Amino acid sequence: MKIIVGSMNPTKTQAVQAVFSADEVRGIEIQSDVSSQPFSDAETKQGAINRGKQSALFTENAFGIGLEGGVMYIESQLYICNWGALVTPTGKQFTASGARIRLPSIIQRELEAGVELGAVMDWYSQEKEVGKNAGAIGILTNGMVSRQGVFWHVVRLLRGQWEASD
Repeated sequence: MKIIVGSMNPTKTQAVQAVFSADEVRGIEIQSDVSSQPFSDAETKQGAINRGKQSALFTENAFGIGLEGGVMYIESQLYICNWGALVTPTGKQFTASGARIRLPSIIQRELEAGVELGAVMDWYSQEKEVGKNAGAIGILTNGMVSRQGVFWHVVRLLRGQWEASD
Protein backbone atom coordinates (compact mmCIF):
# COMPACT_ATOMS: atom_id res chain seq x y z
CA MET A 1 0.00 0.00 0.00
CA LYS A 2 1.25 3.49 -0.87
CA ILE A 3 0.71 6.25 1.66
CA ILE A 4 1.52 9.86 0.89
CA VAL A 5 1.82 12.21 3.87
CA GLY A 6 1.14 15.85 3.07
CA SER A 7 4.20 17.13 4.94
CA MET A 8 7.95 16.75 5.16
CA ASN A 9 7.89 17.41 8.91
CA PRO A 10 9.57 14.39 10.54
CA THR A 11 7.13 14.33 13.48
CA LYS A 12 4.31 13.75 11.01
CA THR A 13 6.00 11.35 8.58
CA GLN A 14 7.50 9.24 11.38
CA ALA A 15 4.13 8.99 13.12
CA VAL A 16 2.56 7.67 9.91
CA GLN A 17 5.45 5.27 9.29
CA ALA A 18 5.08 3.90 12.83
CA VAL A 19 1.38 3.13 12.28
CA PHE A 20 1.78 1.85 8.71
CA SER A 21 5.12 0.11 9.25
CA ALA A 22 4.58 -2.55 6.56
CA ASP A 23 3.65 0.00 3.90
CA GLU A 24 5.43 2.44 1.63
CA VAL A 25 5.20 5.87 3.32
CA ARG A 26 6.42 9.02 1.63
CA GLY A 27 6.23 12.63 2.75
CA ILE A 28 5.73 15.43 0.24
CA GLU A 29 5.40 19.16 0.72
CA ILE A 30 1.73 20.08 0.44
CA GLN A 31 0.13 23.41 1.30
CA SER A 32 -2.72 23.22 3.78
CA ASP A 33 -4.63 26.08 2.09
CA VAL A 34 -5.45 27.50 5.53
CA SER A 35 -3.59 30.07 7.62
CA SER A 36 0.03 29.25 8.43
CA GLN A 37 -1.16 29.37 12.05
CA PRO A 38 -4.65 27.87 12.14
CA PHE A 39 -6.64 29.60 14.89
CA SER A 40 -9.66 27.36 15.32
CA ASP A 41 -10.62 23.72 15.53
CA ALA A 42 -12.49 24.02 12.21
CA GLU A 43 -9.57 25.66 10.38
CA THR A 44 -7.09 23.09 11.71
CA LYS A 45 -9.39 20.23 10.65
CA GLN A 46 -9.81 21.77 7.20
CA GLY A 47 -6.03 22.03 6.82
CA ALA A 48 -5.68 18.31 7.55
CA ILE A 49 -8.45 17.46 5.07
CA ASN A 50 -6.88 19.65 2.39
CA ARG A 51 -3.48 18.00 2.89
CA GLY A 52 -5.04 14.52 2.84
CA LYS A 53 -7.00 15.14 -0.36
CA GLN A 54 -4.02 16.63 -2.20
CA SER A 55 -1.75 13.82 -0.99
CA ALA A 56 -4.14 11.12 -2.25
CA LEU A 57 -4.03 12.73 -5.70
CA PHE A 58 -0.23 12.85 -5.80
CA THR A 59 0.19 9.37 -7.23
CA GLU A 60 -2.18 6.68 -8.52
CA ASN A 61 -3.78 4.30 -5.97
CA ALA A 62 -2.33 6.13 -2.98
CA PHE A 63 -3.81 6.84 0.41
CA GLY A 64 -3.35 10.45 1.46
CA ILE A 65 -2.79 11.50 5.04
CA GLY A 66 -2.96 15.09 6.17
CA LEU A 67 -1.93 16.13 9.66
CA GLU A 68 -2.37 19.67 10.93
CA GLY A 69 -1.56 21.36 14.21
CA GLY A 70 -3.24 24.55 15.32
CA VAL A 71 -4.69 26.40 18.25
CA MET A 72 -8.28 26.96 19.35
CA TYR A 73 -10.19 28.87 21.99
CA ILE A 74 -12.22 27.22 24.69
CA GLU A 75 -13.98 30.17 26.27
CA SER A 76 -11.18 32.75 26.47
CA GLN A 77 -8.25 30.35 26.83
CA LEU A 78 -6.11 29.10 23.97
CA TYR A 79 -5.42 25.38 23.54
CA ILE A 80 -3.31 23.33 21.15
CA CYS A 81 -5.36 21.21 18.75
CA ASN A 82 -4.33 18.57 16.22
CA TRP A 83 -6.29 17.02 13.38
CA GLY A 84 -5.72 14.27 10.87
CA ALA A 85 -7.43 13.13 7.70
CA LEU A 86 -7.03 9.89 5.78
CA VAL A 87 -8.27 9.88 2.19
CA THR A 88 -8.53 6.55 0.36
CA PRO A 89 -7.72 6.09 -3.34
CA THR A 90 -11.50 6.18 -3.98
CA GLY A 91 -11.86 9.50 -2.14
CA LYS A 92 -13.45 8.25 1.08
CA GLN A 93 -12.42 10.46 4.02
CA PHE A 94 -11.83 9.77 7.69
CA THR A 95 -10.96 12.44 10.26
CA ALA A 96 -9.76 12.38 13.86
CA SER A 97 -8.53 14.83 16.46
CA GLY A 98 -5.84 14.53 19.10
CA ALA A 99 -4.95 15.75 22.56
CA ARG A 100 -5.52 19.32 23.66
CA ILE A 101 -3.56 21.25 26.22
CA ARG A 102 -3.99 24.81 27.46
CA LEU A 103 -1.28 27.23 26.46
CA PRO A 104 0.27 29.49 29.11
CA SER A 105 -0.89 33.11 28.92
CA ILE A 106 2.56 34.32 27.80
CA ILE A 107 2.35 32.04 24.74
CA GLN A 108 -1.29 33.00 24.12
CA ARG A 109 -0.34 36.71 24.03
CA GLU A 110 2.39 36.07 21.44
CA LEU A 111 0.04 34.04 19.25
CA GLU A 112 -2.65 36.71 19.46
CA ALA A 113 0.01 39.23 18.39
CA GLY A 114 0.51 37.22 15.19
CA VAL A 115 3.57 35.10 15.95
CA GLU A 116 3.36 31.44 14.84
CA LEU A 117 3.41 28.75 17.51
CA GLY A 118 6.67 27.21 16.26
CA ALA A 119 8.53 30.50 16.66
CA VAL A 120 6.94 31.19 20.03
CA MET A 121 7.90 27.74 21.31
CA ASP A 122 11.50 28.12 20.10
CA TRP A 123 11.68 31.39 22.06
CA TYR A 124 9.82 30.02 25.10
CA SER A 125 11.89 26.83 25.38
CA GLN A 126 15.19 28.33 24.19
CA GLU A 127 15.43 25.40 21.75
CA LYS A 128 15.50 25.31 17.95
CA GLU A 129 12.88 23.72 15.67
CA VAL A 130 10.58 22.62 18.48
CA GLY A 131 7.86 21.91 15.88
CA LYS A 132 10.07 19.29 14.20
CA ASN A 133 10.93 17.68 17.51
CA ALA A 134 9.04 17.58 20.83
CA GLY A 135 6.50 20.19 19.76
CA ALA A 136 4.71 22.59 22.07
CA ILE A 137 2.99 19.66 23.76
CA GLY A 138 6.36 18.06 24.50
CA ILE A 139 7.69 21.25 26.07
CA LEU A 140 4.50 21.88 28.06
CA THR A 141 4.26 18.30 29.36
CA ASN A 142 7.95 18.08 30.30
CA GLY A 143 8.44 15.41 27.64
CA MET A 144 5.62 13.16 28.84
CA VAL A 145 3.83 13.55 25.48
CA SER A 146 5.54 14.45 22.20
CA ARG A 147 4.20 16.00 19.01
CA GLN A 148 4.99 12.79 17.17
CA GLY A 149 3.14 10.85 19.86
CA VAL A 150 0.02 12.97 19.44
CA PHE A 151 0.11 12.51 15.66
CA TRP A 152 0.78 8.77 16.13
CA HIS A 153 -2.42 8.56 18.16
CA VAL A 154 -4.38 10.51 15.52
CA VAL A 155 -3.05 8.26 12.74
CA ARG A 156 -4.06 5.16 14.74
CA LEU A 157 -7.57 6.62 15.04
CA LEU A 158 -7.63 7.19 11.28
CA ARG A 159 -6.38 3.73 10.42
CA GLY A 160 -8.79 2.11 12.85
CA GLN A 161 -11.77 3.95 11.36
CA TRP A 162 -10.72 2.99 7.85
CA GLU A 163 -10.21 -0.68 8.78
CA ALA A 164 -13.60 -0.80 10.56
CA SER A 165 -15.47 0.79 7.62
CA ASP A 166 -17.34 -1.11 4.96
